[in-house]
Amino acid sequence: MEAVEIYARVFAALRPRTPLPKIEVEFCRFANVNSFIEWKNGRLSARISDLLAQAPASVQEALAYILLGKLLHRRIPKRHLHRYRLYLNRRDTVRTAEQLKRDRGRKYLLPAEGNHYPLVEIFEDLNFRHFFGLMARPEIGWSVRASLTVLGHYDSAHHAIVINKLLDRADVPPYVVEYIVFHEMLHLRYPVQHRGARRCVHTLEFRRVEEQYERLAEAELWIKQVWPSLARRAKDKP
Repeated sequence: MEAVEIYARVFAALRPRTPLPKIEVEFCRFANVNSFIEWKNGRLSARISDLLAQAPASVQEALAYILLGKLLHRRIPKRHLHRYRLYLNRRDTVRTAEQLKRDRGRKYLLPAEGNHYPLVEIFEDLNFRHFFGLMARPEIGWSVRASLTVLGHYDSAHHAIVINKLLDRADVPPYVVEYIVFHEMLHLRYPVQHRGARRCVHTLEFRRVEEQYERLAEAELWIKQVWPSLARRAKDKP
C-alpha cells in the first residue's frame, strides 16, 4: 500500500485539480531496471522493476516523480533525478542489476562470420595490434535487429559485443567496422565508472586509447556523413 500512497501523493502534487484515478503499482520480474507507467480508462498503472521493491521510500518517490512527470508532461525537479540516479549507481545496486540481467535475460546474436566481415578475425587482429593479444574474447556477433542509431554495444551482463548487422555490407569501409569493434573492445577494457549520480561511459583513459586507432578520423567522418543515409536505405530494403 505504501507504493500506492506515494504515487497518489505525487499525482496530487503534479495535477492538484485532477480527481485522483485508481492507482495500481506492481513490482515485476523484469530483466533490467526499467519501469513503466500508463494512464488509461481512469486507471493509473505503474509497473516497476522488482529490483526497486526494497528501495527507500525517498527513492521510490523520486521514481514516481520521474514516471509521472514524463507521463503528465511536467518538469521533473533535479533533486528527484539526482536521488534516483544516485541509488541506481550504488555499487550493490549495479551488481544486483547485472546479476538479474544475466539470470533473467537472454542475449541473441547472429553468427560472427557475417556475409562480408568476420568479427572474430577483426577482434583478434585488433587484440594483437592494440592489446598484445592479451584480451580474452567475449561472445561476439552481429545484431539480430537492424538499428539506425546504435552501431554496436558491449553488454557487460552477458559479456558480449554486438555489432549492428547493417554494417555487414560491401559498401561499408573495412576501417569503419574495425573501428566499431575496437570501440566496443574499449568498453570491455575500461568499464563504466559510477561517480555519485553520474555514469562515466567514456573515461579519459578510454578516449586516450581510442585515439590510437589509426583511422579514427576517417571512420568518424564516414559515420557522420555517410552512415545516416546508407543505414536508412539498407533498413528499408526487404
